Amino acid sequence: MENMIENFFFAGNAVSGEPDYGLAEIFVRTAEAFANATYQSVYIIDYFRKNFLYVSPNPLFLCGMSSEEVKELGYQFYLDHVPADEVKMLLEINQAGFSFINKVPPSERKKYTISYDFHIINGHDRLLINHKLTGFAYQPDGSVWLGLAVVSLSTHSNAGQITMHCRGKREYWEYDLQSHKWNIHDTPVLNETEKEILTLSIQGLTINAIAERAHLAVDSVKSARRRLFEKLGVNNMKKFYLAVIAIVFALTVNFGIASGGAPKL
Repeated sequence: MENMIENFFFAGNAVSGEPDYGLAEIFVRTAEAFANATYQSVYIIDYFRKNFLYVSPNPLFLCGMSSEEVKELGYQFYLDHVPADEVKMLLEINQAGFSFINKVPPSERKKYTISYDFHIINGHDRLLINHKLTGFAYQPDGSVWLGLAVVSLSTHSNAGQITMHCRGKREYWEYDLQSHKWNIHDTPVLNETEKEILTLSIQGLTINAIAERAHLAVDSVKSARRRLFEKLGVNNMKKFYLAVIAIVFALTVNFGIASGGAPKL
């Protein structure tokens, strides 16, 4: 089983030199502050010690355990609570993600976030989660010391949906598990009406209230919302809200910091 865990670590995610663990508490406190402000589960991966440095108490990711129990398990958590075929997928994503990021100039790496979906198992229950991972602390040569993972409910129905986003860029990359290649795509472009309807929808307004606030006919709001569903690849309001949260996170949040620096939120 230990050999299986070692498969998550290879030359592409090796850490150059021993990090300054005197800084570890700063990173943990930063992650705690973020975890307290979100419904999502948050944890920190330590690529030098090959374990978890921190796991938030948010229950979504814990599979009925305490955060300390999951932290103690570390990578064993994946082997115990992810279907075997999806563990293989995670290993491929791990390799593909680091191979991608290692081609990015070190100064730009903190802008990138990888996102993918997989199931976690708690007894007889299977839950499809979305897992976003970004560099949190780096060594001077650009190798990743700590990774920050954020877990939420998936907006999809199957595992996969592997994408790489760069903060401030419209394009994103999608990884194809069949061809084992990254393909580039454009982020959906919204017109002003769609942006306004998106904002008002997030605020929880009904179609009639949106129409009144935006000075539009109800049918126009319905039509614009259908276009939004198509652009975001969803078919109901629940998935719509989750997709919006995912897009906002991927395009605007930057947790990357250099070893020796101060956290930036």
